Amino acid sequence: MTTHPHQLRFTTLDTQDSVRIEVHGDLDHDNADLLVNEVTDQLTARPGLTDLHLHCAELGAVDSMGLSALLMISRHTAAAGVRLHLDERSAKLDRLLDLTGTLDHLTAPPRPEPRGPQCGESTTAVRPTGPDSLT
Repeated sequence: MTTHPHQLRFTTLDTQDSVRIEVHGDLDHDNADLLVNEVTDQLTARPGLTDLHLHCAELGAVDSMGLSALLMISRHTAAAGVRLHLDERSAKLDRLLDLTGTLDHLTAPPRPEPRGPQCGESTTAVRPTGPDSLT
């Protein structure tokens, strides 16, 4: 059997609260679901996970299905409360993410969660009064 030289394969390394998946080969329509399945399996098996690192130094071509897989992984990690890291991105991958408007979405640090009212704080809005108010 002949294998495609850019067939997707990955190595998974884990620590107590993080997982690193080293991605080798092309992330395309033939195999993008393999990476999504690996990430989903890791998230399911590790409920205390805080960080998921996709090591992209050996990532080859990424087509529209590969980009869709990265976006799906981002949704899965966000839903699980896990921070996604795309480490060692190539200039080619950054260009693709930039052109598609997904670079900031996939690489920006998570926003702090909105802070709710603390004990003793009021939850009612303050209405302005005086000559400049609309009342």
